[in-house]
Amino acid sequence: MSQILASERDGVASITFNRPEALNAFSPDLLRELIEAVETADKSSSAAVIVLSGAGRAFSAGVDLKVLQNVTPVAGRISNAFDEAADAAAKVVRNTRLPVIAKVHGFCFTGALELALHCDFILTTADTKFGDTHVKWGLRPTWGMSQNLARAVGVRRARQISYAAQTFTGADALAWGLANAAYESREALDEGAAKCAGDIAKASRGAVSAYKKLYRVHEENRALEDALAEEVRRDFPEITDTAERLKAFGS
Repeated sequence: MSQILASERDGVASITFNRPEALNAFSPDLLRELIEAVETADKSSSAAVIVLSGAGRAFSAGVDLKVLQNVTPVAGRISNAFDEAADAAAKVVRNTRLPVIAKVHGFCFTGALELALHCDFILTTADTKFGDTHVKWGLRPTWGMSQNLARAVGVRRARQISYAAQTFTGADALAWGLANAAYESREALDEGAAKCAGDIAKASRGAVSAYKKLYRVHEENRALEDALAEEVRRDFPEITDTAERLKAFGS
């Protein structure tokens, strides 16, 4: 894999965009390599969490506009080659059994923001620059922006961000609920993300898996009583370590 770096240590699968000379701008090849890396982590018996990040100065600047010079967009869609790869990447990130943390620094624009929003949550730095620039280039979203951004920051704020191709900072992202933390430096982000991922890796993997499935129920926007009943109804046979953990607590 030339455009993705992947490794695993102590239950943490690290997946890194590796086009630093292009600010990790997305190409179809990069997205296909991302899919392979996530699928490999998902199948690992030792992985408990994925941390998605970018090498060099940025998480990702979004779609590589140089690649688009060789395609002819139709009705605001960039190309089937990109959309098919991006749709598959979004689905594999969203549906992996493992929690996925987007560790975002530098820049996170448009397609990169869309992908980050498919992760379980985002950790960033206060000075990271975010933005949705679809309208700047005469494009329409097809990777989930119109749905996930509105869920993250509220539909009225999302409209302003998208209509005006507005940029905002990691500090804004934290204040608006898009990010879970905005650290003062990249070093602090690295430390914070490592601690968070480590805490998840130490937790009951079956219980974390159950939570991931149950939070998906929340995203179905069911009536509260129906959602509460569904939480009780579901069984999670993958939770097998309860007695062992309770015994360790009492010893």
